Amino acid sequence: MQGPSKNLPEPISFMSPPRKNRNATARKARKKRRRGRFFIKVPRTPEDGQLCLFEDVDLKPRLVQRPQHCISRKNIDREALKVLYRLKDHGYLAYLVGGSVRDLLLGKTPKDFDIGTDATPEEIRRLFRYSRIIGKRFRLVHVYFKGGKIIEVSTFRKQIELDDREAAREGLGAENIFGSPREDAFRRDLTINGLFYNIADFGIIDFVGGMDDLKKGIIRTIGDPERRFIRDPVRMLRTIRHAARTGFSIEGATWDAVCRHAGKIKLCAVPRVRDEWLKDLKSGFSAVWSRYLIDSGLFQEMFPFLKPFLTGPDSEALKGLVQKVLSRVDQMTREGRQFSDAFYLSALALPFLHFMPDWHELRPDKVRWPTYEVRGILDSMFVPYEFKRGDRDLMAQLISSHWPVKFCAGRNRWQKRVYSKATFPEALELYNCLQAALNKEEINLHEVQKRPKKKAGHGKRRGPRRHRKNIKPDSEGRAS
Repeated sequence: MQGPSKNLPEPISFMSPPRKNRNATARKARKKRRRGRFFIKVPRTPEDGQLCLFEDVDLKPRLVQRPQHCISRKNIDREALKVLYRLKDHGYLAYLVGGSVRDLLLGKTPKDFDIGTDATPEEIRRLFRYSRIIGKRFRLVHVYFKGGKIIEVSTFRKQIELDDREAAREGLGAENIFGSPREDAFRRDLTINGLFYNIADFGIIDFVGGMDDLKKGIIRTIGDPERRFIRDPVRMLRTIRHAARTGFSIEGATWDAVCRHAGKIKLCAVPRVRDEWLKDLKSGFSAVWSRYLIDSGLFQEMFPFLKPFLTGPDSEALKGLVQKVLSRVDQMTREGRQFSDAFYLSALALPFLHFMPDWHELRPDKVRWPTYEVRGILDSMFVPYEFKRGDRDLMAQLISSHWPVKFCAGRNRWQKRVYSKATFPEALELYNCLQAALNKEEINLHEVQKRPKKKAGHGKRRGPRRHRKNIKPDSEGRAS
């Protein structure tokens, strides 16, 4: 008999080796699950401790180190820093994204701080106790703090043409929706909004050339502007918004695409378009914003009732009046004065009313508020947009107050029912905006309110009441 061959493999043992401290390992795993701390092991470079996301040389972004930019953690909200550091400490990427990075680089105070991460919404939700997943089309997480502070955290997304609901109907999972920082950067609208601030090394990550455009003062879309605006025409409004607020110039190809596709703004949802332009009207830069809208043709498409006035014989005078009225409103807004939404809508409508014959026919010969007639004109002007009933009523009251104020100012006699109304201060400010634009005399609110009061004793004096004594009832029971 031949002995066993030396080339045969060793017998396989089906018994697993004994585990040490099996119960302790299970307890640690349960403890991590309860706390919601799931650590991700990712390869790191030994040089700077950053994640190895840019292995391909062509995909490497421009990294701006801390000494080369002006963003400091002192200018970032404490709550936003808490969210950034908790995500970083649990092994996730944590970037400050969007307009907050742009504003910080421009030396402005951001209105809010948005955060981007590679953690899914469910993982973010497990990390923060006081948080909630919101959004049906695009899911993101709101993290709540004391005082009503909300930090919005979103997951990096791919350049997919479907939203979350459409992707779920198509059977696509999270791996088809969520992506890398580079994919998320190219999904954004403008280059100056595609910058990331990395909390790990305090540097700025630039995939799209936003730093150069910030230095040159240029508004440029990421990718082909034709495709961007056709896919979402609201991006044209955002392009004009950032040009008005920053004072930058719009890049030539981007501006041509806005003018060429202005009519496609009608394809968007009406409430969404209304919220966008109403936000710009209250921004304090509405004069420049309106000029861009009118020059590009977007204003004429957004307000079809007002289009004939912008192409008629008085179009140049009307455009100049709109600029002057809105410039006065912007000045008051930047000074910190608070006004209602109805005031801003009235300031936009009043220059157009000045060139309407129907408006001048409402001029009364006594103190009267033509509220009903004004409401009908305003409903036609702002078609197809709808507003709250309170805003519509207040707008009609503010604009109809123009005639009583003008009537009293012309006679220099103010009736109490005019200046005692709760809407009188805003109505007078609106009247003064138009007067200043027409180079006419304005009215001081304090002078109207300091009118001399009537002296005591004026009027018919009543004598002492006489008591009727010895009153006897007659036969019918009446006093005689």
